[in-house]
Amino acid sequence: MKKALSIILCIIAISNLAYAQREVTVVEQAQHSTSDSNKKTIKRKVAIGRFSNETQYAKGIFYDKENDPMGKQALDILSSKLAASGKFLLLERSDLATLLEESAKEGNNLSSVGADYMIIGSITEFGRKNVGKAGVFTDSKTQIVEAAVNVRLIDVSTGLIIYSDEAKGAAELTSKTTLGVGGRADYDATLSDKAISEAIGQLVENIINKSTDKAWRTYFLAFDDDAVLIAGGESQGIEAGDTFVIKTKGKSVKNPQTGLMIELPGKEIGNVKVIATGGDTAESEYSFVEVSPNIDIDTEKLTEYYIEEIK
Repeated sequence: MKKALSIILCIIAISNLAYAQREVTVVEQAQHSTSDSNKKTIKRKVAIGRFSNETQYAKGIFYDKENDPMGKQALDILSSKLAASGKFLLLERSDLATLLEESAKEGNNLSSVGADYMIIGSITEFGRKNVGKAGVFTDSKTQIVEAAVNVRLIDVSTGLIIYSDEAKGAAELTSKTTLGVGGRADYDATLSDKAISEAIGQLVENIINKSTDKAWRTYFLAFDDDAVLIAGGESQGIEAGDTFVIKTKGKSVKNPQTGLMIELPGKEIGNVKVIATGGDTAESEYSFVEVSPNIDIDTEKLTEYYIEEIK
């Protein structure tokens, strides 16, 4: 009888062999139709500003706000996911104050080209907990990490937040022992990465949609007998033969309810066709264009015109 019991216990031990199980919720990506995937999209220039840690986690006496590891971790994850989408040119920016600089770039005769959008983010919740379960033959221990991330997408040309949302992510690691035998999972720092990554992953698709809903816009850099140049080039997906519309800036009116200035739709006056592209970096690229005939452009007021993607 004792021998039979020993055999049964051995079978139970083998079938419940100790293991470490890792669980991360997978966020399904939105499905795009074939026509959408084939449609050409001009890459938007996006500046990722500060990504702060607003929680109290890991903030000891020697905490350095400017070098918060969780904030930098979240910024790197967001940068990687946006770059992987293939729809953005990412420009590094250090803080929210840069938004003012970007806005100024939009009105300084276009001597330099700023970002189309800026992203500001923060980790609003973060926590770890251990959950244990003891049985007759088996014991289990689960490490759980939960994080919440908030992002804001700002239209640099207006300074308005066009998208703001928060998402939560979780990751866990379970270790199990049977009859005292099995793996014991120690503190796992990678769970932080996975929880933050999951939360950010839920927001990326909306960031892409919001930033590409509005037609891409650029401006004249030069307009004379030798050449007509517009900002933007090859790295954004602009190619010889591409055609864009020329519009005059619409009238700005003040919303009496919000106090905000609203630019009315511009008037279409003609087209430009890309002949060639040039420039060394994303911020210094330009395109040579030819303008459709019989268009009267005031070269002394180039900032009163803009070139827009045909949607």
